[in-house]
Amino acid sequence: MNKLIYITVLILWGVNTFSQGKEELLDFDFNGVKLAGVLNLPNVNDAKGIVLIIHGDGKTNAIAGKWYSDVRKAILKAGYATYMWDKMGCGNSGGGYKNGRLVNNEAKEVIAAIENLKERKVKGFKKIGLWGISRAGWINPIVIDQYKKIDFWISVSGVDDDETFKYLLEQNLRIEGHNPEEIDLLVNEWHEGLLLSRNGASYEDYINASQSLQKNKFWNRITNGEMSSESYYNYQKILQETTLDKETRLPLYVENFELILSKINIPVLALFGETDMTVNWKKTKMLYENTMAMHTNLTIKTFPNCNHNMWQAISGGIYESEASNWEYIRCDGFLNSLTDWLNQLN
Repeated sequence: MNKLIYITVLILWGVNTFSQGKEELLDFDFNGVKLAGVLNLPNVNDAKGIVLIIHGDGKTNAIAGKWYSDVRKAILKAGYATYMWDKMGCGNSGGGYKNGRLVNNEAKEVIAAIENLKERKVKGFKKIGLWGISRAGWINPIVIDQYKKIDFWISVSGVDDDETFKYLLEQNLRIEGHNPEEIDLLVNEWHEGLLLSRNGASYEDYINASQSLQKNKFWNRITNGEMSSESYYNYQKILQETTLDKETRLPLYVENFELILSKINIPVLALFGETDMTVNWKKTKMLYENTMAMHTNLTIKTFPNCNHNMWQAISGGIYESEASNWEYIRCDGFLNSLTDWLNQLN
């Protein structure tokens, strides 16, 4: 759920082969915390630029797990370097992981990473782009708005201006076989519980107001069982730091989001899976078209039979990948779209 920065740079060097280029460990400090990063450089005399890989929601094990290796290779193929790091409290990064960090603070972290690369004069540092998935669709526009030195943005499975969980819950309950009446009941209980929590209701009041939801198998699966009192009050603190949309009564994690998007005037590539059952890709696509198309070089591509994480999928449900016959196969054209679009940039 979803400050002026003084940078002290710490570097750990470890060179490995990475298909089209070279890999180096490169750490940086953010607010006194070491964040462990990895830099991939293409096999060219000088990189055309650097693309920062910005994660979506949840914990990461990106470096050890070689996350987005195919995405990074597609970017390297176009002659651009990539830089990625693990979140606080994840991998070899210091600090503690915290659910629901404010996206404005995460944007500051991205800016700190950029300044690190520029201070080090890493190959390609004169041209900086952002690649981000899901929740990064809130973070990256803030970076672009605040930093003013971003050259392009690649948005993958981007989000609109509202809390995304309502859409996820509706769509996945449908996939799990619930009828429309059951879905309405469960989603309404979730939303009423959210509003109760934000208004300071006790844990007991929340549980009493969401009895059907608490008994639902999908809900218990996605929350790892009944929400504990500690989890509830932690979530309450996050909610109380947000404002609510006047029409939907859903949390807004970026205020004036449409205005921020409308001010973007750099090239943007937006990629969506047409069976994304995590965020409402059609609504985000329309939002991008209404805010950015008039002011920037906006390219939108959608991929059929493609889920939120850009894997080939049938239902797009968040647990579809647990099926015994599941294969991780990228959506047709997704990786090539990255390389081709980057090759066309000036």
